[in-house]
Amino acid sequence: MELILKIALIAPPLLLAITLHEVAHGWTARYFGDPTASQLGRLSLNPFKHIDLMGTIVVPIMLYLTSGFLIGWAKAVPVNMRMLGSPKRDMALVAAAGPGSNFIMALLWAIVARVALLLNYDFLTPILLSMATVGIFINLILMVLNLIPFPPLDGSKVLSGILPDQLSIYMYKLERYGIFIFLGIVLLDLNMGLGIFSTLVLEPTNQLFNAITQFFGLSSI
Repeated sequence: MELILKIALIAPPLLLAITLHEVAHGWTARYFGDPTASQLGRLSLNPFKHIDLMGTIVVPIMLYLTSGFLIGWAKAVPVNMRMLGSPKRDMALVAAAGPGSNFIMALLWAIVARVALLLNYDFLTPILLSMATVGIFINLILMVLNLIPFPPLDGSKVLSGILPDQLSIYMYKLERYGIFIFLGIVLLDLNMGLGIFSTLVLEPTNQLFNAITQFFGLSSI
């Protein structure tokens, strides 16, 4: 029963975080001239259009419940760089839109928590506070994780936007192998306790979480 309750609290903010992350990529690409995601129906708030069973549900929930660490992914929104007005610059902005949306959602969940405290309903407030806390944390960890400049994470595309053209080309070529290298590093880190992701992801996430909760007067959550 406790496991079902935890999943019920995690699933809505997780699905919303990943869905809007992908929609933000697609919307920004359309803004800069590439309608591919829109034409394929990927600018939808229907999470089922973005869900990857393993990456969106199974892996994130199991990691969060067992270690507090969170890695997840959705079906990548297709972007045709050749249709962007300024491909290199615009692709960097398209990539940055995903983590940017997660930061905005973290702030919105903080507002939800603040409203819940003000309403102070015996039954509803604890549920909203728990879900909002998860929502803040999930969005921040997805933002920090995705900003790591390693393919295929968004940070690599942002970095490519400011690198010389030749280095950018190598970065994009690495992307096809990046997910396997990345997951290998994750498994190695978790099994051997190297502390790589604790340093790169969890510590910055916790600092941001504390800053946001203090700003919104949520230090008690």
